[in-house]
Amino acid sequence: MRASLLSAALVAALVGFGSTIALVLAAAAAVGATPAQTASWVLAVALAKALGSAGLSWWSRVPMVLAWSTPGAALVAATQGLSMEQAAGAFVLSGLLIAALGLIRPLGRLVARIPDGIAAGMLAGVLLPFVLRLAPAAASSPLLLGPMLLAFALVRLRNPAWAVLVALALGLALAALTGAAHAPGPAGLPTLVFVTPHFDWGTAVGLALPLALVTMASQNLPGFATVRAAGYEPPVGAALTTTGLLSAGAGLFGAHPVSMAAITAAICLGEDVHPDRTKRWTVGLAYAGFWVILGLASPLAVAALAALPPALVAGIVGIALLGPLAGAITGATANPLTRFPAVVTLAVTASGVAAFGIGAAFWGLVAGLLLHALDALALRRARPSGTP
Repeated sequence: MRASLLSAALVAALVGFGSTIALVLAAAAAVGATPAQTASWVLAVALAKALGSAGLSWWSRVPMVLAWSTPGAALVAATQGLSMEQAAGAFVLSGLLIAALGLIRPLGRLVARIPDGIAAGMLAGVLLPFVLRLAPAAASSPLLLGPMLLAFALVRLRNPAWAVLVALALGLALAALTGAAHAPGPAGLPTLVFVTPHFDWGTAVGLALPLALVTMASQNLPGFATVRAAGYEPPVGAALTTTGLLSAGAGLFGAHPVSMAAITAAICLGEDVHPDRTKRWTVGLAYAGFWVILGLASPLAVAALAALPPALVAGIVGIALLGPLAGAITGATANPLTRFPAVVTLAVTASGVAAFGIGAAFWGLVAGLLLHALDALALRRARPSGTP
């Protein structure tokens, strides 16, 4: 295998893992996962990405690179009062819903009718609370967060994909040099821990449905667009079915959904990866191999991040989500016809309000869709008769 293939796959895997692993661990903590369940979570999602990337790339002869759902992890991290069993039930249901979108075309068309701006508003509302914690974290630990923010800003000018990873590495180094981090405990090899899923109406509507929607809107659709921009035609139906079923299976071991990658996929799709585009699909095999290694190293990552001060972890998560938040806000406000409903969706989702056991993301989506329907009705009534 060409060295360029291996290097591209390694960089993509490291960027995907290092830039958002802290957010995944925050999601695990939010639902009360034990250290063993957290390590199982990371291992299961890593193996799901590896299987999906290798299988889809080999079957389609298209470079298909999967990622874990970063906004999905943020959505889980923002939940309150859920158990690990309830979270596992939501993960299984969201995976099955994504698979159904690939298998049942009318269902896919129904989801596609949700305006992009409102979907982006929901995503922005999920991400905003985490980014808002960045400034207080920097104020409480300026010697740690200040250099990280500066490094992020400078590296981003040259290579945005590496900016978060460089900031993370610098933060870890500073925490070790200043004594802000304590020594991590021993870490062995992880094992898959089965989590008996608990299904209930509130979790299904409040977490599983929004989880599937944000994964589709912010991960799968941009991921397919990235593959098309590189001159390939992605197998959309097969990809949705595969990622959905893998997500449902991984959910039984406590893992949140996997999806198409966008930023990390771009690293694997360039001409410098392989000059023969008909052989570039093999990067998916190398990428899968590196994710197996990263999954096996999950206990070490869990132990290392658990040894960091809370302000540093909050800063790492906030920095990692700055880019996705900027993209979500841009999408939410781009279309004047859906701008106000999208902002309402953002506000309700970011509020964290929960009613009838259903989380804020669902209520934000409901509020946005209702306002959009009212706006559309008023617009039709305002048109002169006979106007199409």
